[in-house]
Amino acid sequence: MTALPDIWSYLSEEPLLWLTATLVAYLIGDAAFRASRGNPLVNPVLVAMILLGGVLWVTQTPYQTYFEGAQFVHFMLGPATVALAGPLYSNLHHVRRTLLPMLGALVVGSVVAVASALWIAQALGVEGAQLASVAPKSTTAPVAIGISEKLGGLPTLTAALVILTGIIGAVIVTPLMNALRIRDWRARGFAVGVTAHGIGTARAFQVNETAGAFAGIGMGLNALLTALIAPYVLSLFN
Repeated sequence: MTALPDIWSYLSEEPLLWLTATLVAYLIGDAAFRASRGNPLVNPVLVAMILLGGVLWVTQTPYQTYFEGAQFVHFMLGPATVALAGPLYSNLHHVRRTLLPMLGALVVGSVVAVASALWIAQALGVEGAQLASVAPKSTTAPVAIGISEKLGGLPTLTAALVILTGIIGAVIVTPLMNALRIRDWRARGFAVGVTAHGIGTARAFQVNETAGAFAGIGMGLNALLTALIAPYVLSLFN
C-alpha cells in the first residue's frame, strides 16, 4: 500500500508526466466538444483546464512543478501564432478590400479592451501590480506576459486573465454574433481575434476558415497595438 504513494511522488516530479497529462486533457476536451456537436459551452480548452485543475488539486501538485513539464506547450504558442500566416495569405484579397474598416475596428477594439478592463478593475479596488496585470488581457499569451512585465504587472496573473478572456470570448462569440445578426465572416472573425486572441481564433477556425483567417489578423494586430498603447492608457489610471 505504501508503494503507490512512493511511485506517485517519483512520477509527479517528472516533466514528461505533466506534458502527457496536458495533451490527454486536451484530447478529452476535444472529444467532448465533438460529441456535443460543436457546443461552444464545451470548449476543449475549458474542459482541459477543469480536468487539469482537478488533478493538480487532488494530487496537491504545485503549479511550478506542473509547468516544468507543460512549458513545451507554452513554447509552441509562438510558432502556432506564426503559422496563422498561411490562412492569412489565402485570404489576402479579402484583407485588401476591407483594410480601412479593419484598422478602425482595431483601434477602437484595442483601446476599449484595455481601458474598460482597467476601469472595471480599478472600480473594484484593484491597484498597483494587479491593475497593471489586467491591461494586456486581450492579447495572445506570449505578448501579454511580455507587456505585463514591462508595465510592472504579475505575469502569472496576466496569463490566467488571458486564458479566461479567451475562453469567455470563444464561448459567447457565436451566440452573440448570431443574436446581433452579423453574417459577415470577416467581421465575426476579426472581432473575436481582437478580443479573445488565440483561443477565440481557434474557435473561429472551427466555424469558418475565412473567420479564422481574419481572427488571426485581428489577434496579431491587436497584440502589436496593445503593446504600444497599454502604457499610455495605464498611466491615465495611476
